[in-house]
Amino acid sequence: MLIAVVCSVNSTHAQNSRKEKQAAKAAEVKNMIDNSSYVFKANYALPQRGGQKVLTSDYDLRVVKDTVIAFLPYYGRAYVAPNDLYPTDGGIKFKTTNFAYSSKQKKNGSWEIAIRPKDKNITDWRDVQQLILDISTNGYASLQVVSTNRDPISFEGYIEATKPQK
Repeated sequence: MLIAVVCSVNSTHAQNSRKEKQAAKAAEVKNMIDNSSYVFKANYALPQRGGQKVLTSDYDLRVVKDTVIAFLPYYGRAYVAPNDLYPTDGGIKFKTTNFAYSSKQKKNGSWEIAIRPKDKNITDWRDVQQLILDISTNGYASLQVVSTNRDPISFEGYIEATKPQK
């Protein structure tokens, strides 16, 4: 009987500890989103055509109050060829300070973030229309990128706090 009591106490303690960690992580995620200050780290690319790609390099989307910086790969069909200035640059790479940002919390506690760059460049064949982030309370996230002249692409990964720039 003593063994059953000890096992029960250990199990209850482990469950409480896990719940505390989950609550702390949810509060950390909420703080990052409320402050519009986080980095989405991509682990997988999910193009509309073809299979899932495991990303072995460091690709991310950085969001701070006044700036969005994207450094992501692209796999899929482009409907307009790259211009002469960057013929081999096919990724999703941009930096903007002119964007619309909205966030809403869903009933399950996860977040949906919509980012719409406003500085459209009609000559840029990579023109990103919208970025949609779905972020769970534990920090796992998916990102969908919709562009003007390319197939949509999604990414799976996680968010983390931004580190101060040196």
